[in-house]
Amino acid sequence: MKMIPLGRSGLTVSELCLGTMTWGSQNTEAEGHVQADLALDRGITFWDTAEMYPVNPVRAETVGVSEEIVGSWIKARGGRDRLVIATKITGTGQHVRPGQPITGTSLREAAEASLRRLNTDYIDLYQLHWPNRGSYHFRQNWSYAPTGIDRTAETAAMTDILTAAQSLIAEGKIRAIGLSNETVWGTARWLHLADTLGLPRMVSAQNEYSLLCRQFDTDHAELSLIEDLPLLAYSTLAAGLLSGKYAGDVTPSDSRRARVPDLGGRITPQVFPAVAACLAVAADHGLDPVQMAIAFCRTRPFTTIPIIGATRLADLATCIGAAGLNLSPEVLDDLNEVYRLHPRPF
Repeated sequence: MKMIPLGRSGLTVSELCLGTMTWGSQNTEAEGHVQADLALDRGITFWDTAEMYPVNPVRAETVGVSEEIVGSWIKARGGRDRLVIATKITGTGQHVRPGQPITGTSLREAAEASLRRLNTDYIDLYQLHWPNRGSYHFRQNWSYAPTGIDRTAETAAMTDILTAAQSLIAEGKIRAIGLSNETVWGTARWLHLADTLGLPRMVSAQNEYSLLCRQFDTDHAELSLIEDLPLLAYSTLAAGLLSGKYAGDVTPSDSRRARVPDLGGRITPQVFPAVAACLAVAADHGLDPVQMAIAFCRTRPFTTIPIIGATRLADLATCIGAAGLNLSPEVLDDLNEVYRLHPRPF
C-alpha cells in the first residue's frame, strides 16, 4: 500500500482510506472489527468516521456508534499509533445538536466526546462535516441559492472555530483540521483566515467524487492543487451504482438501496445509461468495475485519497484491490468520453 503525505499536515496516510459509516447499522460491531483487521492487514492505516455515523439511515439512537466500534477495536487490538484516524463534527441538524451551528465551543465539546468514544487521546484529522451556511452538496445543487450570507458573521464564526482548533491542537487533542462538503469560496476563506491570523490551516477537503460526480474537477481542482489541499473522495462508487449491482434498476434485498431507495438522490432516469457506459469500459479492458472506479480517482491532477467501504467483507477486499492499479491512457480516454456523454447523471 502506497503511503502519501496528507497535504501540509505532516501526517502520512495510506493511498486508500477505510470508511466506517455502516458500522452500527448495516454492520455489527463484530463485522466492523473484521473489516478493520482486513484493512490494516492490507496496509490501510487511514480510517474515517464521524460523530453522526452510522448512516442508512441516520438515527438519534445510533449517533456515535461507528466511533464506538472503532474505539472498541482500538481497545481490543491496541496499537493506536499504527493508525491515522479522521472524524467529524456534525453541522446543523441530523440529530446532533439540532439547529445549532458549529462554534468554537461546540467544536471542543464534540471533539472531546469523540475522543471518549474512540478510546484515544488524540484525533489525527478533525473535520467539519458541512458548513454552517449550507452548500450545494448532497444533490442540493439543483436548488442552490447562496442568498442571505453575511460575510462579516461568517468570518467571525470561522475565526472562532479556528481559534478553538488552535487550542485543541496545542493540548494534543487533535493534530490537524479539515473540511467536508465545503464550497470553493468557503475553502478559500478558511485558508485566508489561517494564513493572515496565524491560525491552523485546513489540510484536506472531503467531498463526493466519482466517475458519476465530478463537481470537484474545475475550480475546486485548481484550489486543491495550488493550495496543496488533498481531496478525500467519498462515494467513489456512487453509493454502489458503479459496482453494477443496481444495473437494470434492480434492488438487492441486502443493499443500501433497500434502505434508501433513491440512494440519496442518485437514482434518476439518466443514471443507468451512465452506469452502463462505465461498466462497458471496464469490460472492454478486462477490469473489475469497482477497482477501475476507485483507481480512476487516484489519476486526477490533484491529490485524491479514495474512501472505500462495504457491508460485505469480500466486497471490501475487492475495493482494497484497487490499490496500485494503474489505468492505461486508453482506459482514461474511454472514461473521459463517457463523461462527455453523461456529464451529470444525478
